[in-house]
Amino acid sequence: MADVPHFKIPLNLPHAGRVAERILTMLDREGLPGPEAERIAHRLAALLEPYLSSGENPRPDLAIRARDEAAGLARQLVDHIERNQLGHDRLGQCVRNLFECLELGPEGTVISLRAGEDPKSFQRPT
Repeated sequence: MADVPHFKIPLNLPHAGRVAERILTMLDREGLPGPEAERIAHRLAALLEPYLSSGENPRPDLAIRARDEAAGLARQLVDHIERNQLGHDRLGQCVRNLFECLELGPEGTVISLRAGEDPKSFQRPT
């Protein structure tokens, strides 16, 4: 997966928190597909909120742990988005941006398509 075009961005948990809130807002506006997806989206936003509030990454070991947990929750959320056909271009872009902020750009480029990002979008890395 490392050979897919992607934006290489250093780990940025504060901005990941902002993107997680955007995803939650979009899903809330469109109607979440049940309590499990709502729980996952809120857990993701809550996990990243302290970093959004502080504007800082924690020390490296804690940052990697938070990153891995956030990525796991985001994967679960994308499963729900895909299964319930909630995906659309903007939501997929947010998913890609979230993974980029988690320093997982190659995975973000791929998983964003499952969340509805248009593969021909000008926003996608080339």
